Order: sequence, then C-alpha cells, then structure tokens
Amino acid sequence: MSGLSKILSELAHYRKVAETLRSASGGAPAHDRDGRLVEIEDFGPNPGNLRMLVHAPETLAARPALVVVLHGCTQTAQAFDEGSGWSMLADLHGFALLYPEQKSANNANTCFSWFDPAHTTRGKGEAGSIRNMIERMAVDLNIDRDRIFVTGLSAGGAMTNVMLATYPEVFAAGAIIAGLPYGSARTVHEAFRSMFSGASRGAHEWGALVREASPHDGPWPKVSIWHGEADATVVPSNAQEIVKQWSDVHALPHHATSQETHGLHHLRQWRDEMGELRMEEHLIAGMNHGAPLTSVEGEGVGVAGPFMLDVGISSTLEIARFFGLLSAQAPALVQAPKRRVAKQASPAEKPQPALLSSVEKTIAEALRKAGLLR
Repeated sequence: MSGLSKILSELAHYRKVAETLRSASGGAPAHDRDGRLVEIEDFGPNPGNLRMLVHAPETLAARPALVVVLHGCTQTAQAFDEGSGWSMLADLHGFALLYPEQKSANNANTCFSWFDPAHTTRGKGEAGSIRNMIERMAVDLNIDRDRIFVTGLSAGGAMTNVMLATYPEVFAAGAIIAGLPYGSARTVHEAFRSMFSGASRGAHEWGALVREASPHDGPWPKVSIWHGEADATVVPSNAQEIVKQWSDVHALPHHATSQETHGLHHLRQWRDEMGELRMEEHLIAGMNHGAPLTSVEGEGVGVAGPFMLDVGISSTLEIARFFGLLSAQAPALVQAPKRRVAKQASPAEKPQPALLSSVEKTIAEALRKAGLLR
C-alpha cells in the first residue's frame, strides 16, 4: 500500500492530527470535521480552483475502484457524504472516494459551473481540476482504471454529465441525479431556462454534443439517470433529454428494452445488441428536488436532510450496484408496496432553487416576467 494510502486509512479510522499528516506525507492535508474526508492540497494544476477531499477505507482493495462524488448547490463534500452514505459503503466494500468541492469564493452557493464553457471543456476549468484529482488518486492508490465512476446531485449531477462527456475514456459508468443534459446551456440565461423549463433537442443533436466534447470514439460509459417527478428546481423533462442524449451515443433504441414499477419507483433499462445493460432511468413519483434515500434499517444508507429525501429507495445503494461495487451479500432493492414520500412543501415554505448568486436571482425574476421562464 502506498504512503498516501496508509495516511488516508489512518485518518479515516484514527483521526491523525494535522502535524502528523505533514510529516508523514510531506504535504499539508487536513481532515474534515469528523475525519472521514481528507483534503489533498497538491494534486497538480487546478484551473477550476476546487478543493480535493478523499476517503480511503482501511480495507482498501489492492487495486480498488474509485467513485467521484459531486455535491449539489449549497452543499459541502462532507454534508453530501453524510447524507448519501457513500463512505459507509466504501468502508464495507473496499473502494475509494473522491469528493471535489466547490469553494464559496468561486460561487456563493457552492454550485459547480456545469453550464460555463470555461469549466465544461476538456482540459479547462473545473472539469480539468477534477480530472487532475482523479489522476492523483489513480497513481497514489493504485486505482483500477477500468473501475472509475462518477455521480452527483443537481449541479453536481449536471457536472457528472460534463465529466462523462469530456472524459469518457476515464469512466466506466456514471449516475446523474436531478441533473441536465451536457450542452443544455452555455450562459446563465440558458441555465435557468434549462433548469425551470427544460431544453428539448433531437437525440442525434444531443448525442453530437457528447461526441464532439472529446477525441474519444467509444466504448462509452454506462449511464444511470435519477429524477423526482415533482422536481420544480430541475424539471423532470431534463431526465428525458439525458435519456435521448445517451441513447444516441450508445446507439440504443428509443424504447427501453425492459421496464418495471415498484410502488412509486419506475425503472427503465436499455441493453445493447449483446444484451449488456448500457443505460437506465429511475423516476420517483411525488419526489421533489434531491437524492432519494431510505431510512429502513438494513435496506439503505445515508441520512435524510436538505435535498436528501427519504422516499423509500436508496439511490446510493442502487448506484453502487449499477457500478458493480457491491458483493452478493448487499441488501436488495426495497420492494415494499408503500413508500414514504418526502413532505411536499407549501408555496410559502418551499425551498427556492439553489441559484448561482443574488444577482442571478434578479435576472431569473426578470426572465420570468418576460415569459422566458416558467
């Protein structure tokens, strides 16, 4: 095990003090509040000015898988990890986690810049920073490069799609939660319109945006798409457009090869000509904007909170299963006919979309008055 791997394992379980970290690694990493995430300050060029936080369990495999997790607006890496439960699964199954984190100095609401070409172009901005973080992890922890995955929520979900499009050769699969198609916006105006009203294009046009984002010509990463059907912050039509985008990239049929419904959870799956699962879509009836969780003991992971919604199904667990990270002993999908749905907020208490700044909120209101946003 590399020196960095030993340091991360010790931090995760014994909470080494910062001075010990400096002398052991020659750098200046600092652990987060509860010691589960460790900051790595030197990971090479950082054109997006992001933080790099990681979790490597003591039981890390010899050639572990890596999951890149991208938080949503108003969240931190630590808060998203606590809510989603990814580090708990990592401890159980021996894979590593990378949590890129947005800085409030870059964005007041800590949103990733999922629509800005300066950050969504291969080798540039935030996308470039995240790629350099992955490389640092891959070298230091002997990551299995055939098992690198990415997932995220909201702005992090849209940024997940950015990473899949700009670096498809890096990822085996990705999971987009309440996100948007790659290339759906290039300006603040277009971002708001895509979030609140959706942006509709033909499948081939969507697919071309992905194919043009890198020199890669396949094979392409598998994609899992998650969305609440009552999402008013990123409207559910975005999930349909992501399906169109990646079905075209994978040359899949428009209609799913299989579908099933369990309570409020509707699942569609697409397989290629060889019968391999390439894409799936999860829609949760009645769910607002957030990541679906379940608090049923033994049937899920994570903790309910803002944008982490207890609706009776664990997206973290199912995404890990889609990535092939779970052993045969892992809990099965919750099949209970009755599912808890997060309380629907009244108009007075309903959380406003996590936008990019107070100035842009004013812009959004002006766009609504002009009839450009619903």
